[in-house]
Amino acid sequence: MRIAVAGGTGRIGRLVVALLAQSGHEAVSLSRGEGVDLLSGAGLAQRLTGVEALIDASNPAAADAADAERVYTAASENQLVAELAAGVGHHVALSIAAIDAVRGGPHYFGKRAQERTVRAGAVPHTIVRATQFHDFPAMIAERAVSGGEAVVPPLLLQPIAPADVASVLVEAALGAPEPAGVVVAGPRTEDAVDMARRTFAARGADRAIRASWAGAALGLEFSGEVLLPPAGARIAPTSFDAWLAAGAR
Repeated sequence: MRIAVAGGTGRIGRLVVALLAQSGHEAVSLSRGEGVDLLSGAGLAQRLTGVEALIDASNPAAADAADAERVYTAASENQLVAELAAGVGHHVALSIAAIDAVRGGPHYFGKRAQERTVRAGAVPHTIVRATQFHDFPAMIAERAVSGGEAVVPPLLLQPIAPADVASVLVEAALGAPEPAGVVVAGPRTEDAVDMARRTFAARGADRAIRASWAGAALGLEFSGEVLLPPAGARIAPTSFDAWLAAGAR
Protein backbone atom coordinates (compact mmCIF):
# COMPACT_ATOMS: atom_id res chain seq x y z
CA MET A 1 0.00 0.00 0.00
CA ARG A 2 1.26 3.47 -0.87
CA ILE A 3 0.86 5.83 2.11
CA ALA A 4 1.88 9.49 2.35
CA VAL A 5 3.26 10.87 5.61
CA ALA A 6 2.98 14.61 6.22
CA GLY A 7 5.88 15.60 8.44
CA GLY A 8 7.71 12.45 7.40
CA THR A 9 11.06 13.75 8.63
CA GLY A 10 9.75 14.86 12.04
CA ARG A 11 9.68 13.20 15.48
CA ILE A 12 6.79 10.81 14.82
CA GLY A 13 6.85 10.97 11.03
CA ARG A 14 10.28 9.34 10.84
CA LEU A 15 9.05 6.43 12.93
CA VAL A 16 5.93 6.07 10.77
CA VAL A 17 7.99 6.05 7.55
CA ALA A 18 10.36 3.42 8.96
CA LEU A 19 7.52 1.24 10.23
CA LEU A 20 5.73 1.37 6.89
CA ALA A 21 8.91 0.29 5.10
CA GLN A 22 9.46 -2.55 7.59
CA SER A 23 5.88 -3.70 6.99
CA GLY A 24 6.34 -3.85 3.22
CA HIS A 25 4.42 -0.69 2.38
CA GLU A 26 5.60 2.31 0.36
CA ALA A 27 5.95 5.51 2.38
CA VAL A 28 5.85 8.86 0.60
CA SER A 29 7.27 11.55 2.88
CA LEU A 30 5.75 15.02 2.60
CA SER A 31 8.23 17.59 3.90
CA ARG A 32 10.20 20.57 2.73
CA GLY A 33 13.11 18.28 1.95
CA GLU A 34 10.91 16.51 -0.60
CA GLY A 35 9.74 19.82 -2.07
CA VAL A 36 6.43 19.99 -0.20
CA ASP A 37 5.17 23.08 1.62
CA LEU A 38 2.09 22.14 3.62
CA LEU A 39 1.23 25.77 4.41
CA SER A 40 1.02 26.79 0.75
CA GLY A 41 0.17 23.39 -0.71
CA ALA A 42 3.13 23.55 -3.11
CA GLY A 43 4.37 20.13 -4.17
CA LEU A 44 1.51 18.16 -2.63
CA ALA A 45 -0.26 17.13 -5.82
CA GLN A 46 2.86 15.64 -7.38
CA ARG A 47 3.60 13.49 -4.31
CA LEU A 48 0.10 12.03 -3.94
CA THR A 49 -0.06 10.07 -7.19
CA GLY A 50 -1.19 6.54 -6.37
CA VAL A 51 -1.43 7.25 -2.64
CA GLU A 52 -4.26 5.41 -0.87
CA ALA A 53 -4.00 6.98 2.60
CA LEU A 54 -2.27 9.95 4.19
CA ILE A 55 -0.98 10.18 7.77
CA ASP A 56 -0.58 13.73 9.06
CA ALA A 57 2.14 13.71 11.71
CA SER A 58 3.26 17.25 10.95
CA ASN A 59 3.95 19.77 13.68
CA PRO A 60 4.17 23.28 12.19
CA ALA A 61 5.66 26.02 14.34
CA ALA A 62 3.38 28.80 15.57
CA ALA A 63 3.97 32.03 17.45
CA ASP A 64 0.72 32.12 19.41
CA ALA A 65 -2.79 30.65 19.56
CA ALA A 66 -4.12 32.64 16.61
CA ASP A 67 -1.10 31.74 14.49
CA ALA A 68 -1.43 28.08 15.48
CA GLU A 69 -5.07 28.03 14.37
CA ARG A 70 -4.07 29.63 11.07
CA VAL A 71 -1.18 27.30 10.22
CA TYR A 72 -2.86 24.06 11.30
CA THR A 73 -6.01 24.97 9.40
CA ALA A 74 -4.06 25.89 6.26
CA ALA A 75 -1.92 22.75 6.36
CA SER A 76 -4.95 20.51 6.85
CA GLU A 77 -7.05 22.22 4.18
CA ASN A 78 -4.23 21.96 1.64
CA GLN A 79 -3.78 18.27 2.34
CA LEU A 80 -7.50 17.53 2.09
CA VAL A 81 -7.91 19.42 -1.18
CA ALA A 82 -4.93 17.62 -2.72
CA GLU A 83 -6.12 14.25 -1.38
CA LEU A 84 -9.58 14.72 -2.84
CA ALA A 85 -8.11 15.58 -6.24
CA ALA A 86 -5.75 12.59 -6.13
CA GLY A 87 -8.38 10.11 -4.97
CA VAL A 88 -6.79 9.46 -1.57
CA GLY A 89 -9.41 7.56 0.42
CA HIS A 90 -8.31 7.96 4.03
CA HIS A 91 -6.86 10.87 6.03
CA VAL A 92 -5.31 9.99 9.41
CA ALA A 93 -4.49 12.90 11.71
CA LEU A 94 -2.43 12.77 14.91
CA SER A 95 -3.94 14.85 17.72
CA ILE A 96 -3.81 15.05 21.53
CA ALA A 97 -5.82 13.15 24.15
CA ALA A 98 -7.99 15.33 26.42
CA ILE A 99 -7.52 18.21 23.99
CA ASP A 100 -10.94 19.68 24.77
CA ALA A 101 -10.16 19.96 28.49
CA VAL A 102 -7.22 22.39 28.13
CA ARG A 103 -7.65 25.89 26.76
CA GLY A 104 -4.07 27.07 27.23
CA GLY A 105 -1.13 26.52 24.92
CA PRO A 106 -0.94 27.51 21.23
CA HIS A 107 -0.39 23.89 20.22
CA TYR A 108 -3.77 22.91 21.66
CA PHE A 109 -5.54 25.69 19.78
CA GLY A 110 -3.84 24.55 16.59
CA LYS A 111 -4.75 20.92 17.08
CA ARG A 112 -8.39 21.77 17.78
CA ALA A 113 -8.45 23.78 14.54
CA GLN A 114 -6.88 20.83 12.73
CA GLU A 115 -9.54 18.45 14.05
CA ARG A 116 -12.36 20.81 13.01
CA THR A 117 -10.91 21.08 9.51
CA VAL A 118 -10.48 17.33 9.10
CA ARG A 119 -14.02 16.60 10.32
CA ALA A 120 -15.47 19.19 7.95
CA GLY A 121 -13.52 17.87 4.97
CA ALA A 122 -14.75 15.50 2.27
CA VAL A 123 -12.02 12.87 2.75
CA PRO A 124 -12.93 9.93 5.04
CA HIS A 125 -10.85 10.28 8.18
CA THR A 126 -9.55 8.89 11.44
CA ILE A 127 -8.27 11.19 14.19
CA VAL A 128 -5.84 9.50 16.56
CA ARG A 129 -5.61 11.29 19.89
CA ALA A 130 -2.52 10.30 21.88
CA THR A 131 -1.35 11.26 25.35
CA GLN A 132 2.00 13.01 25.86
CA PHE A 133 5.10 11.14 24.70
CA HIS A 134 7.60 9.60 27.12
CA ASP A 135 10.16 12.29 26.23
CA PHE A 136 7.73 15.17 26.78
CA PRO A 137 8.91 16.13 30.32
CA ALA A 138 12.53 16.31 29.16
CA MET A 139 11.47 18.47 26.21
CA ILE A 140 9.64 20.99 28.39
CA ALA A 141 12.57 20.98 30.84
CA GLU A 142 14.84 22.13 28.03
CA ARG A 143 12.43 24.97 27.18
CA ALA A 144 12.42 26.57 30.65
CA VAL A 145 15.73 27.15 32.43
CA SER A 146 16.10 29.56 35.36
CA GLY A 147 19.22 30.09 37.45
CA GLY A 148 20.87 27.09 35.87
CA GLU A 149 17.94 24.82 36.70
CA ALA A 150 15.41 23.29 34.34
CA VAL A 151 11.90 24.11 35.55
CA VAL A 152 9.39 21.26 35.23
CA PRO A 153 5.76 21.61 36.35
CA PRO A 154 4.34 18.74 38.45
CA LEU A 155 2.15 17.31 35.71
CA LEU A 156 0.25 14.06 36.05
CA LEU A 157 0.60 12.18 32.77
CA GLN A 158 -0.21 8.78 31.30
CA PRO A 159 2.60 8.93 28.73
CA ILE A 160 3.07 6.83 25.63
CA ALA A 161 6.13 5.68 23.71
CA PRO A 162 6.58 7.48 20.37
CA ALA A 163 7.05 4.13 18.64
CA ASP A 164 3.65 3.00 19.94
CA VAL A 165 2.06 6.16 18.52
CA ALA A 166 3.62 5.43 15.13
CA SER A 167 2.28 1.88 15.28
CA VAL A 168 -1.28 3.06 15.96
CA LEU A 169 -1.10 5.60 13.14
CA VAL A 170 0.05 2.95 10.66
CA GLU A 171 -2.63 0.54 11.84
CA ALA A 172 -5.26 3.24 11.40
CA ALA A 173 -4.07 4.08 7.88
CA LEU A 174 -4.16 0.42 6.84
CA GLY A 175 -7.70 0.01 8.16
CA ALA A 176 -11.04 1.58 7.37
CA PRO A 177 -11.72 5.19 8.39
CA GLU A 178 -13.07 5.63 11.94
CA PRO A 179 -14.94 8.95 12.11
CA ALA A 180 -15.40 8.53 15.88
CA GLY A 181 -11.64 8.56 16.27
CA VAL A 182 -9.16 6.61 18.39
CA VAL A 183 -7.68 7.56 21.78
CA VAL A 184 -4.44 5.89 22.86
CA ALA A 185 -2.40 6.18 26.07
CA GLY A 186 0.50 4.54 27.84
CA PRO A 187 0.03 1.80 30.43
CA ARG A 188 0.28 3.83 33.66
CA THR A 189 0.33 7.32 35.14
CA GLU A 190 3.63 9.07 35.84
CA ASP A 191 4.89 12.30 37.44
CA ALA A 192 6.51 14.67 34.94
CA VAL A 193 9.24 15.91 37.31
CA ASP A 194 10.36 12.37 38.08
CA MET A 195 10.16 11.50 34.38
CA ALA A 196 12.41 14.41 33.42
CA ARG A 197 15.04 13.50 36.03
CA ARG A 198 15.06 9.85 35.00
CA THR A 199 15.16 10.66 31.29
CA PHE A 200 18.22 12.89 31.64
CA ALA A 201 19.90 10.28 33.86
CA ALA A 202 19.24 7.56 31.27
CA ARG A 203 20.80 9.78 28.60
CA GLY A 204 23.82 10.52 30.76
CA ALA A 205 22.96 14.21 30.99
CA ASP A 206 23.71 16.11 34.20
CA ARG A 207 20.72 18.45 34.59
CA ALA A 208 19.52 20.24 37.71
CA ILE A 209 15.71 20.15 37.80
CA ARG A 210 13.34 22.19 39.94
CA ALA A 211 9.65 21.35 40.33
CA SER A 212 7.59 24.51 39.91
CA TRP A 213 4.71 26.07 37.99
CA ALA A 214 6.40 29.48 38.16
CA GLY A 215 8.52 29.96 35.06
CA ALA A 216 7.55 26.60 33.60
CA ALA A 217 6.76 26.02 29.93
CA LEU A 218 3.16 25.09 30.82
CA GLY A 219 0.67 26.90 33.06
CA LEU A 220 -1.70 25.87 35.81
CA GLU A 221 -4.42 25.01 33.30
CA PHE A 222 -2.50 21.73 32.81
CA SER A 223 -2.64 20.77 36.50
CA GLY A 224 -4.67 18.04 38.17
CA GLU A 225 -5.86 15.14 36.03
CA VAL A 226 -6.71 17.23 32.98
CA LEU A 227 -4.12 15.51 30.75
CA LEU A 228 -5.21 11.96 31.55
CA PRO A 229 -7.05 10.01 28.83
CA PRO A 230 -10.77 9.29 29.03
CA ALA A 231 -12.11 5.96 30.23
CA GLY A 232 -12.00 3.37 27.50
CA ALA A 233 -8.83 4.68 25.86
CA ARG A 234 -6.73 2.10 24.07
CA ILE A 235 -3.65 1.19 26.13
CA ALA A 236 -0.30 0.92 24.35
CA PRO A 237 2.21 -1.68 25.60
CA THR A 238 5.46 0.20 26.23
CA SER A 239 5.90 1.51 29.78
CA PHE A 240 8.05 4.48 30.69
CA ASP A 241 10.45 2.13 32.50
CA ALA A 242 10.83 -0.01 29.38
CA TRP A 243 11.41 3.08 27.25
CA LEU A 244 14.15 4.25 29.62
CA ALA A 245 15.78 0.82 29.57
CA ALA A 246 15.83 0.93 25.76
CA GLY A 247 17.81 4.19 25.77
CA ALA A 248 15.21 6.92 26.30
CA ARG A 249 15.08 7.89 22.62
